[in-house]
Amino acid sequence: MKPWIRALLPLALLSPALSGTAWAQTKWDLPAAYPATNFHTVNLNQFAADIDKASGGKLKITVHANASLFKAPEIKRAVQSGQAPIGEVLMVNFQNEWPIWGADGLPFLADSYDESVRLWKAQKPLLDKKLAEQGMMALYAVPWPPQGVYSKKSLNSAADLKGIKWRAYSPATARIAELVGAQPVTVQAAEVSQAFATGVTESMMSSGSTGADAKLFEHVKYWYDTQAWLPKNVVLLNKKAFDALDKPTQDAVIKAAADAEARGLAESKKANTASLDQLRNGGMQILPPPAQLTADLKKVGDVMLKEWLDKAGPEGKALLDAYNRK
Repeated sequence: MKPWIRALLPLALLSPALSGTAWAQTKWDLPAAYPATNFHTVNLNQFAADIDKASGGKLKITVHANASLFKAPEIKRAVQSGQAPIGEVLMVNFQNEWPIWGADGLPFLADSYDESVRLWKAQKPLLDKKLAEQGMMALYAVPWPPQGVYSKKSLNSAADLKGIKWRAYSPATARIAELVGAQPVTVQAAEVSQAFATGVTESMMSSGSTGADAKLFEHVKYWYDTQAWLPKNVVLLNKKAFDALDKPTQDAVIKAAADAEARGLAESKKANTASLDQLRNGGMQILPPPAQLTADLKKVGDVMLKEWLDKAGPEGKALLDAYNRK
């Protein structure tokens, strides 16, 4: 045997094993819009770790937090097109595309954790059908804590919001601004702190968790606990990417998703308490909404529900019927 052949022989013997390992492992990038410390992102990382362990390292998922890979409005399209095999989105961001996405952003329709879970059970069959048409599937959803109103000035009624610069992050929050006479300004989660610091926005409706992430106690004096709604984040998966996995790995993904949904709900409840404590300790006043502000916002909710039903048509009615039956 020639010396150069003898030298290459060990590599030739090893190459099938190395090749098998390389082909067996799949790597996914998961874009997310919120900071690494946010409970949604922490939950995503645990979801990825659970899959890594259950699959014996065959599927590794890297979470890209704080809109570092794709901006929040781009993530759904990235998953649908296969640019990213998996991603987390805020459902209400896509209401203009399909009204059912925005059901959990309707003020006072589902205004508690229990109601949010009920609404998700009613939404999911419709969502599964729509996503299947788009080559995707929904793995799990987790609600944000209840939404309240942040404001640099004290509020007694919706009239006090007239003319104020209002952060809008979804069609629903933009419509609220229009109905109360505020000026809607589109600001994504990653830009909230800077927007309030520079005066780009003066008020918004969002959770305590978002405010804590952005350290809004440095710029905002008041948060009114309106508990208007609990919007949900949903983790979307490209169906072709899922189908390319072997059956045990698919099972690991589905099991980890179920665990993440249950864990995320519990963590959302904890985050609600912890984030409000953080805001309070930072000097923000955490207040119950004045009666007139509550009444005014409920009227806004009634208008938005009617408008939503007009756009959603039979699907919207079916969703509400299913929600009210549960």
